[in-house]
Amino acid sequence: MRNARLFSQIAVASAIAIILAGCSSNTPSATKSTLPKIDTMKTLGTGEGQVNIVAWGGYVESGANDPKVDWVTDFQKSTGCKVNVKVGATSDDMVALMKTGQYDVVSASGDASLRLIYGGDVAPVNTSLIPNYADIFPGLKDQPWNSVQGVTYGVPHGRGANLLAYNTDIVKPAPTSWGSVFDVNSPYKGKITAYDSAIYIADAALYLMKSKPSLGITYPYALDQKQFDAAVALLNAQKPLIGEYWSDYLKHVASLKSGGTVLGTTWQANLNLALSEGVKVNGIKPVEGSTGWSDTWMISSKAKNPNCAYMWMDHIISPKANAAVAEWFGEAPSNAKACALTSDKNFCTTFHAADASYWTDVYYWNTPTETCLDGRTDVKCVPYSEWVKAWSSLRNA
Repeated sequence: MRNARLFSQIAVASAIAIILAGCSSNTPSATKSTLPKIDTMKTLGTGEGQVNIVAWGGYVESGANDPKVDWVTDFQKSTGCKVNVKVGATSDDMVALMKTGQYDVVSASGDASLRLIYGGDVAPVNTSLIPNYADIFPGLKDQPWNSVQGVTYGVPHGRGANLLAYNTDIVKPAPTSWGSVFDVNSPYKGKITAYDSAIYIADAALYLMKSKPSLGITYPYALDQKQFDAAVALLNAQKPLIGEYWSDYLKHVASLKSGGTVLGTTWQANLNLALSEGVKVNGIKPVEGSTGWSDTWMISSKAKNPNCAYMWMDHIISPKANAAVAEWFGEAPSNAKACALTSDKNFCTTFHAADASYWTDVYYWNTPTETCLDGRTDVKCVPYSEWVKAWSSLRNA
């Protein structure tokens, strides 16, 4: 199992004012905006012989890293499309690469997908040309990070929640709330960890949404100035408690193993690896819920190999490939039929793949914009560029 998602500490944020449409159980609807006019592919033709992909590390494996981990070779043999992959280190890296027009398809997280859509860098997707789309969990379809104004811009790859990890031998009683990582009197001061990204401001906002309802936060990615200042103040108060801000999952696991970290934010994949190495650790989704991610495969509006790109999108969400990549990367698969094909028959239970109720209070990463994503029109919200500046100031103080 491997997770190579690495976010930069200081991201280059898009200044585009994005206005979303659509809704989910925890994503408020918003007003409409004009989308770039880009044609949708109508029919699937013969493959061009290659496909150029930008992806997170671990999403496109050909056996080069591990001979047993390969869902590329079969695709190349069956389609005649040679796979050329460029690993994106950050969401900002991926956005920049897609703007070059040199790549056909990208695996985009929610803090990149909307920038790509409104920047005119990706095209709407004709899901009728992707047979395996029919088996995607309904809760991942038509969401604000992959669809806008009823237009589908990609196919879901997988999802995960940001969990609260704690050392079961040391942290007692067991925590139930994110409040445990914000307690200025915590006995675990210096051994608490947090995720190293501006998007972590949403975690503070989520806690305040539940603990200080008077602030009026209803969606952790839609913060007016007062709400944003409260979240940043909470993170500044938390800073003396933090022993490590992590982005490299292997370093995080090593810290759990050494005892340098006993409490803080983690991913299920990190927990599984730590447990396999004998660490006394557990992870929960606290009472407030969690932030999380849901990645999307998207096709370039300038794709030079659109037929191979569509073939790849259908392949990577097929039950066999989706099961393989989910286990290797460490996330819940998007294809319901993938659960029957995982080598660990408890994998989908562990990652809550089919448990729709589990995800109702998971707030997937989204791109904060000046136009409030919770539907408010009487105030302006703080855009992601300001989140980046605030995070940089906090980390460098």
